[in-house]
Amino acid sequence: MVVFPKKMVSLLIASMLLLGSQAVMALDQEADPVSAVNPGEAPPISSGELESEIGFNVYAEQWIGDLDEMEAQRMIRVLTVYGVGRYYLDGGREKGLTYDLFKAFETFINERLGKRHVKLHVVFIPVARDELLSSLLEGRGDIAAAGISITPELEEMVDFTIPLTKEVSQILVTGPSAPQISSIDDLSGKSIYVRVSSNYRYSLDELNRKFSEQGKPEVVLEDASEYLEDVDLLEMVNAGLLEWAVVDDYKARIWTDVFDSLTLRDDIVFRSGLKLGAAVRKSSPNLLVELNEFMKTHRQGTLHGNMLINRYVKNFDWAGNALGTSDFKRFQDVAAIFEKYGEEYGIDYLMVAAQGYQESGLDQSARSGAGAVGIMQLLPSTAADKNVGIPDISDAESNIEAGVKYLDFIRNRYFNDPGIDRFNQTLFAFAAYNAGPARVVKMRGKAEQQGYDPNIWFDNVEIIAAREIGRETVQYVANILKYYVGYRLSVEQQVKRGEEREKQNLN
Repeated sequence: MVVFPKKMVSLLIASMLLLGSQAVMALDQEADPVSAVNPGEAPPISSGELESEIGFNVYAEQWIGDLDEMEAQRMIRVLTVYGVGRYYLDGGREKGLTYDLFKAFETFINERLGKRHVKLHVVFIPVARDELLSSLLEGRGDIAAAGISITPELEEMVDFTIPLTKEVSQILVTGPSAPQISSIDDLSGKSIYVRVSSNYRYSLDELNRKFSEQGKPEVVLEDASEYLEDVDLLEMVNAGLLEWAVVDDYKARIWTDVFDSLTLRDDIVFRSGLKLGAAVRKSSPNLLVELNEFMKTHRQGTLHGNMLINRYVKNFDWAGNALGTSDFKRFQDVAAIFEKYGEEYGIDYLMVAAQGYQESGLDQSARSGAGAVGIMQLLPSTAADKNVGIPDISDAESNIEAGVKYLDFIRNRYFNDPGIDRFNQTLFAFAAYNAGPARVVKMRGKAEQQGYDPNIWFDNVEIIAAREIGRETVQYVANILKYYVGYRLSVEQQVKRGEEREKQNLN
């Protein structure tokens, strides 16, 4: 199967401190002591203010040392994975479970070190998941915190805090499109999407060794993008985009309150007895001591930990099911139009179809309060402009053509830099379609100034967009990629079914 670079908004809320969903609901009525850790405290210092105060760019510097070195630098850097719930920026303000947890650690460590005015700052550096430990070892951060499983393999590389969770198991979670299976042996010959860097991949490799020894077909392991978090895969399983996924059981239990089409197969276990922790370099034993002392009162089962989970499990926007019956019927009705103009303007037609779904649910009758029209939600004035030249966008075909042509215009006018690959050119064009080309161009410049790659959207310019604009544009681009994955998988499944029918006809 073709592997495409893709990312969705990472919605993993309980990545470090977790408890079952019933306990979360039980805590709902309790007061929130976490917000009162420092009543009356001034707003947290911004990264720009911190850089000005300390004198260099925190996102570009590298150093390796223990707590005394961090004290001299006046900074402890937390590497995490950007995602709504864990660590995200909304209107320029940092939020999330990991953010709140380690800002509480900031207060704790300054008190322990007797810092009153000249304090250490905890700063957050979001990276791709497969870069967490390498960035830690290279000295780009001091703590890696993103729901990392404590395994013997990883303990040879880094030191872990005391476990932040009870023991967890890796189980199969199925959705409405999954075939019936009775045991783990029924996965022989089936396909599963899994990140190469994940511990799930290790467990599936072990299962395949067992199948090989038994003379059975191995599980076909499809490489999932490193940008996809476990909750992204669960959301896709829930929507029927994937048949199943292997995830830690606690994550599945928490998200069944939101994703009601999931089936947890506690009888199909790939690995058990695992716990999660935050990681530090082996050369940071003093930092580890302080982290462990802090985590005793902030991990799963403590009042602080439980309240953080309760805070970030609720009240998030969830992307719709792009493959719902009526929605997918609309996709089928206009797919040929998207294919026609996608080919004409050199854009994957499934990507622009996904954009159309994000804009309007592929509903040509949609009208916005600002006057945007149809599937691609264009203003008639934009469509009539000489750069598009399609004044009448009242029917689906003209509307789609105008939207694709405008997207292509943005891409070629503003993001045709040879240093940007074609995929990222399209992502920048999506962002500009939503936020305006001038803003995105400006954010690329700011990304470069702050040590990010201005030619890459995800985990780079995306971070600046979150600070400058908030969640809207970040989620807009991410949702398009999510729907794109669903359309791509659906089309591939149709092709496979056609091939199978052809084989049967030949027989």
